Amino acid sequence: MKNYLSKLISLVVVFSLGLTGCQSLNGQSTSQLNASGTISVAQVNIAPQVGGMVVLVSTEEGSRVKKGDELFRLDDSMLKAQRDQANAAIAMAEAALSTAKVQYELVLNAARLQDQQSRMTSWNITQPSQFELPAWYFDKAEKITSAKAEMESARIDLDEEESGLQKVLTDNASQGFLNAEKRVANAQVAFLIADQVLKQANSAQDKVDLQNFAQDQFDTAETELTFAQTNYNRLLTTQSAKDVLEVRARVRVAQERFDRALDYYNSLMSGDQSLQVKAAESGVKQAEAALSQAQAALALLDVQLEKTIVTAPVDGTVLTRNLEVGETLAPTGVVIIIGQLQEVNLTVYIPETEYGRVKLGDQVSITVDSFPGETFSGTVVYISDQAEFTPRNVQTVEGRKTTVYAVKLRVPNADLKLKPGMPADVTFDIK
Repeated sequence: MKNYLSKLISLVVVFSLGLTGCQSLNGQSTSQLNASGTISVAQVNIAPQVGGMVVLVSTEEGSRVKKGDELFRLDDSMLKAQRDQANAAIAMAEAALSTAKVQYELVLNAARLQDQQSRMTSWNITQPSQFELPAWYFDKAEKITSAKAEMESARIDLDEEESGLQKVLTDNASQGFLNAEKRVANAQVAFLIADQVLKQANSAQDKVDLQNFAQDQFDTAETELTFAQTNYNRLLTTQSAKDVLEVRARVRVAQERFDRALDYYNSLMSGDQSLQVKAAESGVKQAEAALSQAQAALALLDVQLEKTIVTAPVDGTVLTRNLEVGETLAPTGVVIIIGQLQEVNLTVYIPETEYGRVKLGDQVSITVDSFPGETFSGTVVYISDQAEFTPRNVQTVEGRKTTVYAVKLRVPNADLKLKPGMPADVTFDIK
């Protein structure tokens, strides 16, 4: 009986310890939180910015590189030949610019010499009595501005008057008088031609037959002119005739105003303002632009030549190298990947029930299978604010059904022991 009681008491104690252990594993009474993940590193993809054949490779997979170290080199012979061409183009552009500048000076001096007389007499020019300011008061640039304004104003006025003329010419009420005008115009031309033919016939040596036919044509033209003018004069008293005559007069005056303004403007465009000088000045600007373009082409080639030597943009370790001497590379194709192993990353997932226990800056302990018995330290640098289902690499179906939060850890790796892809176990030192 005593033996039976002893065995029963032993079973109760073991069962109680098991319950305590289960509580500890479920995280209900412990200050530690465990998780697992895979080591990752920041990677820099290296791709050439120009295409070409590989002539030298200076690194291997696994080798450590410093920022600025040469990784590989591309053939630059074609770019150097193009650079020689660019230098020749610059020399030609510089020569063209020198020629354009000389041409400009020649044209400018000739224009100033031609303008000398008008400049000498400009102060003594006779002005209308209505002008109160002396002739020298406004300089040439101001006169050109005023002349241009008047020319533009006259152009607008002429356009308006021509528009008014078109309206009158298309008015049905004006068609009778317009036909009479047209008949007079045709008759005048016919009379002038017939008169010239008759005069030529009268001057011919054998002029009998020529004179008779020429006289007949002249008489016919003269008769038509008389009838046309009579009909025209008869219609002059109509309102449509008055409208046509008025609008024609307005157009003629507006046209003359514009022509006079244009003539005055052109008269001022002499000396350094002449069209010849402007054209020569434009030639200089074009030559300068051509030189700038040639220089830009050279600068571009220099940049491309620099890009044939590919260097490491950061300190790190070469993770992959997919190129060999003799290969032809296309621009932007990744051929080397550099990992920054001095500091690695580790992302783990914690259950929703543990979300409030983890804080930014918390320290964690990390172990990996490759270094048993060795512990690495890390820091919580990111906690996701959005729940998600556990990733598929979680071992159990029950675990994959749980909503979790991603936690990113940053782990110093000065001795480069930790490598990308290593599985790692994490213990959160929660206080």
